[in-house]
Amino acid sequence: MPIKLGPAGVPLSCKGRTIVEGMDDIISLGLETMEVQTVRMVAPQHFEQYWQAGVLANKTEFEMNIHGPYYSELLGNRVERGRSMTKIETTLQAARTINARHITLHAGHYGGMHPGSAANEQVANVFAGIVDRVHEIWHDDEDEFPVFPWIKDGTPSKIGVETSGRQELWGSLEEVLEVVNHVEGTIPVLNIAHIHARGHGKMRTSEDYGELFDEVRETIGTKEFYCHFSGVEHRSGNAMHYTQIKKSDLNFEPLAEFIVEDGGWLDITLISDSPLLEHDAMYMLQSIEKSRHRQLERKAREDRRRALAAQTGTTPAALAAREQEQAKLREEAAEEEVKQESTQEKPAEKAPAKKKAPAKKAASKKKAPAKKVETKEEDNVFDLDEEDDDDLF
Repeated sequence: MPIKLGPAGVPLSCKGRTIVEGMDDIISLGLETMEVQTVRMVAPQHFEQYWQAGVLANKTEFEMNIHGPYYSELLGNRVERGRSMTKIETTLQAARTINARHITLHAGHYGGMHPGSAANEQVANVFAGIVDRVHEIWHDDEDEFPVFPWIKDGTPSKIGVETSGRQELWGSLEEVLEVVNHVEGTIPVLNIAHIHARGHGKMRTSEDYGELFDEVRETIGTKEFYCHFSGVEHRSGNAMHYTQIKKSDLNFEPLAEFIVEDGGWLDITLISDSPLLEHDAMYMLQSIEKSRHRQLERKAREDRRRALAAQTGTTPAALAAREQEQAKLREEAAEEEVKQESTQEKPAEKAPAKKKAPAKKAASKKKAPAKKVETKEEDNVFDLDEEDDDDLF
């Protein structure tokens, strides 16, 4: 069950802000992958960083991935598609340079088309051309002495088709699976936050994740999964913006439980899209470890129960029922104890409240004579003793 986790971009805690320094920080955190972001533009000076990152990734077997432009118009007119393909071409060159395993791309708006087979067919044709272009770049025969040693023995990057988070964008789960099923060299990129938003908050239990991964496996026959995860604010089936995981109704614990309990067949890469990047990637890693510990504890209890059942001549199920009864009795006893403590504390709280009223009356009675003394001495205001003079200053 290979699982790799990492952030979408250079970690927030990285001081140098370069890709290589980001890789060092990611490795020191115990993470194993990252996704380089080329979501807006790739400047020529970036390629030196990409080459250094590719060399380091090749030596350390660190998994590199890359994300293409956010704003693509693959369903637009010829000019719009050409503009998008120019941006994607730059991403493909960068992917070769950093030895990327996956290239994540979007299709964009439906444009003048509507959801259906016609739109899916056009997207499939565009992605088929992108796959061919990746192979051309990767197997360039004119490059007799490649600067990138991983090109000779490696395999071209896989093109990832990402699920979208809004209804007006092409990229529902069904659309993505249909295209990937018809275009060799592509894989689905399961953005869990987007699937959750488009499904009006559907990803809530480990069973939901089981159904999702089973659907993908049955449709395209793969055990390799590339996923994005983040918290998300959503409304009316549309993702509004990413949030940190703990502040969203999309919890990671059910996915961690599925991975540990039923995901032994998965080869999965999890990228943190959260605003907290590596912090939420670490949170996901810790959640998976906690699920593993719970699984080990449960198995230990089951083994102990079976051994005890064999010694006492009962069944493990009977022992489990007895343990549940005992746990229920302990809970009831604890609740009863809390109730008794609360009833004992209530009279003690009321007693001081009754004593306060007489105290106020006594204070008021004492103050009254003081006023009388002051009135008596009003006639002698100007008869000041020496002591009174001292008190004035």
